Amino acid sequence: MRTTTRTLTGGLNIRLRTLGAIALTCLALAACTGEQFQKGYIMPPGALEQIPIGASQDQVLIVMGTPSTVATLDGEVFYYISQRAERPVAFMNQKVVDQRVIAVYFDKNRQVRRLANYGMKDGKIFDFVSRTTATSGQELSYLTPLFKLLSFN
Repeated sequence: MRTTTRTLTGGLNIRLRTLGAIALTCLALAACTGEQFQKGYIMPPGALEQIPIGASQDQVLIVMGTPSTVATLDGEVFYYISQRAERPVAFMNQKVVDQRVIAVYFDKNRQVRRLANYGMKDGKIFDFVSRTTATSGQELSYLTPLFKLLSFN
């Protein structure tokens, strides 16, 4: 009778140890899964499509919200700045996978003159709306420091 009790208790201990090891392994693997980080402005889906050329600044503020920064380049410009980074495994450094500057250009009457969605393509600042690379000038001299600021990683 004693032998049977000892065998059952020993088997139970082995099962508990096995379950504990499995639980610890699952926790360790869960801690290693990738993460995504969104910094700055998060654009609502379809927001740019809701801002036609000629829309007022008030309409832009209603759809897009408060800009990250404002500049005056031949009229006023609202800049909405964002960055998305990923970390494939916990405790590793983040890697920037996308950075954007949405620019809404206004004329002297405070109506939308042009929209731009700037990002990096082939190492250059690229407008995904007009599908052009930004050229030298006042606009590029303002955008370049913004992207350098975003690329601190």
